Amino acid sequence: MEIVIVSLHVSISALVIGCVLGMPLGALVAIQNFPGRQIVIVILNSLMGVPTVIVGVAIYLLLSRTGPLGELNWLFTPKGMILAQSVLTTPLIAALTRQIIEDGWRIHGETMSALRLPIAAKLKWLVWDCRFSLSIALLAGFARAISEVGAVMIVGGNIDRVTRTMTTAIALETSKGDLPLALALGMVLLGIVLLANLLTSVIKSFAERRYG
Repeated sequence: MEIVIVSLHVSISALVIGCVLGMPLGALVAIQNFPGRQIVIVILNSLMGVPTVIVGVAIYLLLSRTGPLGELNWLFTPKGMILAQSVLTTPLIAALTRQIIEDGWRIHGETMSALRLPIAAKLKWLVWDCRFSLSIALLAGFARAISEVGAVMIVGGNIDRVTRTMTTAIALETSKGDLPLALALGMVLLGIVLLANLLTSVIKSFAERRYG
């Protein structure tokens, strides 16, 4: 249970940070034309598939005692793991949000431009209109965070009762030959992901029937 709680705490925290940073960024890139916009889109799309161990090493160097953020003492702590997972979830959520909002902008953009709505109003309206589709970005971000192993292993250190998550515990127990425990943790992990998908689907269906 301690392993599951640490996993959920780190992953949900990273998901919230990813949504707070990624959704506004993705929505803004979707509706604004500015120099270098295509470069930003390419970077966001590329970061969706960045190897997690590279992110882990980069965050490790930032948080190490000789690194620029070494004074925070976040290395081998849940805070450091949350930072690493946030770096992974933010561009993923931003890229998916950009695509979803851009599709909505193609439909409603001319009307909003004719009404001369401010950017904040445009973003608010588009996010509300695309709220059901944006659940895909939330699920993708949660799945990215909860199933991540490389970065949290490097930054967290897989310390028992402190930074050990389900994915790092599965890797450890498999290497030790304790396959029953590894399989049990794997089933719990799979169950959490399926439950998140089920809850999202139920909420989405209920909201669509009620609000249209």
